[in-house]
Amino acid sequence: MNDRQQRSPIRRLASGVLALGLAAGLLTALAPASAQAADTDLAAGPGADRGGWTTKIRRTEFGVPHILARDFGGLGYGYGYAFAQDNLCQLADQVVTVRGERSRWFGPDGRSVGRPVNLASDTYQQSVRRSGTVQRLLAQPAPLGPTGEVRQLVDGYVAGYNRYLRDTGADHLPDPSCRGKGWVGPITADDIWNILYGANTEAGTGKKSAATAVPGAGAAPVSEAATSDTSAASDTSADAPARPSWVRRAADGPDTGSNAWAIGRDAGRDGNGLLLANPHLQWVGWQRFYQAQLTIPGVLDVAGAGLYGIPFLQIGHTKGLAWTHTTSYADHVTAYRLALVPGDPTAYLVDGKVERMTTETVPVTVRAADGALSTVDRKLYHSRHGYVMADGWTGEYAYTLRDANAENLRSLNEWVAMGRSQNLDQLRQAQRTYQGDPWMYTTAVDSSGTTYFADSSAVPHITDALRARCLVPDPIVDGVLDGSTTACDPGRDPDALLPGVFGPANHPELTRTDYVANANNGPYLTNADAPIAGLPAVYNGGPELAARPQLSLRMIADRRAGTDGLGAPGFTLDSLQATMFGNRVQSAELDRDDAVALCRTHPVIAATDGTRVDVRAACDVLAAWNTRADADSRGTVLWQEYRNALARTRTTAWQTVPYDPARPLTTPRGIAADNPDAQRALADAVRALTAAGLPVDAPIGGVQRWAGIPLHGCSGETGCFNVLTAGPDSGAGGGTYPADGTRVPHGSSFLMATELTDGGPRTRTLLAYGQSADPTSAHFTDQTRRYARKQWVTERFTEAEIRSAPGLTVTTLRR
Repeated sequence: MNDRQQRSPIRRLASGVLALGLAAGLLTALAPASAQAADTDLAAGPGADRGGWTTKIRRTEFGVPHILARDFGGLGYGYGYAFAQDNLCQLADQVVTVRGERSRWFGPDGRSVGRPVNLASDTYQQSVRRSGTVQRLLAQPAPLGPTGEVRQLVDGYVAGYNRYLRDTGADHLPDPSCRGKGWVGPITADDIWNILYGANTEAGTGKKSAATAVPGAGAAPVSEAATSDTSAASDTSADAPARPSWVRRAADGPDTGSNAWAIGRDAGRDGNGLLLANPHLQWVGWQRFYQAQLTIPGVLDVAGAGLYGIPFLQIGHTKGLAWTHTTSYADHVTAYRLALVPGDPTAYLVDGKVERMTTETVPVTVRAADGALSTVDRKLYHSRHGYVMADGWTGEYAYTLRDANAENLRSLNEWVAMGRSQNLDQLRQAQRTYQGDPWMYTTAVDSSGTTYFADSSAVPHITDALRARCLVPDPIVDGVLDGSTTACDPGRDPDALLPGVFGPANHPELTRTDYVANANNGPYLTNADAPIAGLPAVYNGGPELAARPQLSLRMIADRRAGTDGLGAPGFTLDSLQATMFGNRVQSAELDRDDAVALCRTHPVIAATDGTRVDVRAACDVLAAWNTRADADSRGTVLWQEYRNALARTRTTAWQTVPYDPARPLTTPRGIAADNPDAQRALADAVRALTAAGLPVDAPIGGVQRWAGIPLHGCSGETGCFNVLTAGPDSGAGGGTYPADGTRVPHGSSFLMATELTDGGPRTRTLLAYGQSADPTSAHFTDQTRRYARKQWVTERFTEAEIRSAPGLTVTTLRR
């Protein structure tokens, strides 16, 4: 099985309620017991006695900003200013997106990474704005609405960005991609809140093909299909059914993913807790990470990385706690089939009564090739559950999607509370109070050496009993529920802040003192010795693992046993880093020898089109290959192409050992030498390399590069733990979407290895594409070169470490 086969078909469509007094007081309760000694002159200077913001931006090696402020407004002010220095153009592009103005500036047929085509994107984004959803959520008190400190953070971030733009001038920006462009201007807090809402609903499907829906017209035209990006537009899973774009799963394309390990005191050689954070996201677009440290003396001190446009960190550590996120494999959206009223494709039956869809007409300004502007009106249709999709809408049925995050603006509350946590109890309290995690698992460890895993994300309250009685057979969607009865609506837990989702008491959790791990598998095998059984199907709790999560657990077992060649048993910070960049390939470790036996037995094989292919040279390459994905490894390219060709056979008959629940980390496996599909796949792989002008022994670093720098790693489908895929010319145009439509670079982005010692955290980091997407910046490829050499960066966390940094620069801002 590959990574794509682990998901529900609708995943990608992306104790009592705690008292409000607890929500309001949580941030104060989580303040560090003792703060580091910090600069004491933050309260000095003009404006200090008038309540103005004062902040210091201290940059250490590789341009990492350490933001020091006396309050959350000042913290946001410094963070927004620092981010704009490095990536103003990228945030300006995000703002154009959430304002629904891409067609106005870039034409209706273009697209940004991870988004639908511009016209569909603008239609959806303007629909969100016109609905007033974000403003309504902002008007609510915490925990459903933002806390006062979070509001200050956002306001400060906006002011910091605008301050940099004002000081520099749009015509003098260093990044040529937006210098002097008409779409660059001041931003507002509404823009940031809409960016946050968009991130929270990324696992939902409203923005998919709702913008092309036509009553009773069936599937949307291919030219208008609002799939998320070109890299996810096809599915090569061996058993993948034909599905509309809006039921694509997260694992269908390389857009989200991650590895996360929390190593406890029983698996650490020195008895300390350790964490490995290794998110896999696209190297261009809004899903890039930005590294920083955010400090309010006596209140907050957190280091890590956050997504572009979100004014806080999503992955990081404090003095006593480290955590990371991976993409949850639970369903965060529910598909319902509506039974339409005969002769009226916009009316449907619920409990025997007629309900009408609501419609809205969204005017979108579009720019023609000659620059002329005009208005295009697009209609959107809504049911009681949510947007109605274009695909499959006939005179008999229509499909609608209920997003569990449709009312979620709480995530920033939770991340800020997590960033103040010093132990697992405080982290859990943050999660239970705000319930704002939209679509991610949390993996964490604290200084006691205790580890923790949870899926605290917003998951529809669909029990197995409800699913069993409400599933309807359907030729288009596998897993669609009956929308003609309220008996199939999601249920409610008493401890959930909102109806329709599972509450904290029902979230999958595991606490251990050896380890917890996730590599984009369901929760079941978070620890190989302690399966989390009995989960509802909506959590995707099945036991069978894809290749990468299999390898993840094997690597942990090998390190604990000391059989991986990295020294004595048990994890240290050094061995954790070395394990990360070992570049092992699960499918090769299991099947390479079988493939060699196949080609030794069959030196000349007929390809799919009947062409006879001599595979002897390829056979020699595979036999000599070290089964690693190092940049200079010769055989990785050929093997990856072979595995892709095997997946395209859409059968598993070539496997010799089926899945065995007693051997979950090494089955299924094997390649049958006499299987015609396995033979043809090898011939096809050799032909594909020849057609691309590549020798069969091409090193992986020769075909995937960033700004000319060879990259190690390979695809998760192949079974690489260190996922990285790119084209030979990736990054040549900076951190923008490839103009020629080639595959968007994707994989290891921000890496963090942390050991929580008695003397404080010891952390090594690596931001694989650097702090800036501006190709003229010194920080565009400085860390990419370190990635290529497998060299990490020693984090500076304490005041003494920051002040002793060579080349330290300090910028003081007052407002």
